[in-house]
Amino acid sequence: MESVVLKEFCAENLTNIPAAIKAGAKRIELCDNLAVGGTTPSYGVIKKAVEISHNAGVTVMTMIRPRGGGFEYSHAEAEIMENDIEICMQLGSDGVVFGCLKNGWIDEELTSQLISKSEDMEITFHMAFDELSEEAQFKAIDWLAEKRVSRILTHGGSSDQSIEANFPHLKKLIEYAGDRIIILPGAGVNYQNLEGLLDALQVKEAHGTKIVKL
Repeated sequence: MESVVLKEFCAENLTNIPAAIKAGAKRIELCDNLAVGGTTPSYGVIKKAVEISHNAGVTVMTMIRPRGGGFEYSHAEAEIMENDIEICMQLGSDGVVFGCLKNGWIDEELTSQLISKSEDMEITFHMAFDELSEEAQFKAIDWLAEKRVSRILTHGGSSDQSIEANFPHLKKLIEYAGDRIIILPGAGVNYQNLEGLLDALQVKEAHGTKIVKL
């Protein structure tokens, strides 16, 4: 079963991308600064990562996040994010990854703006999703699915818990999402526990910095 899963490798800049592709990664989430959960990489990094990945038939999702810390953004930060999405489009990134919150819910205004700016690119709503209450997460699935978001990256619960401990909630999210939007499990998923995750959750995609053995 493991062979049919799409493995999304979370990359910090360019360094490990060629090795990850060789090891079986079929999609790259391209970031900088993974120590703070990932921020937007540079123009040069995006350009080269897209070139290397596309030559190997691998897609690239670029992180749109101007800083570490929380997920509530100022007007100036919103402008930065919009400009970075434009750059991603120019450089051929297949998609973008972002998550914006406000007062315990999705920042609907900013998220809608960024979705509009993204045009035909794929969109992943990232682990800002995990900051929402469980009740709000189901409403967020409805809202994001209606807005043509491709997938939601989630650990399924507290980052203090293993991904396995969060399987019960992940199953509920996956069942609720149905075929409207992809629930992408991440954080703590690796090439060693991947098969168990696939058996438990029956997902077709998984995400991690160690999703393939480098």
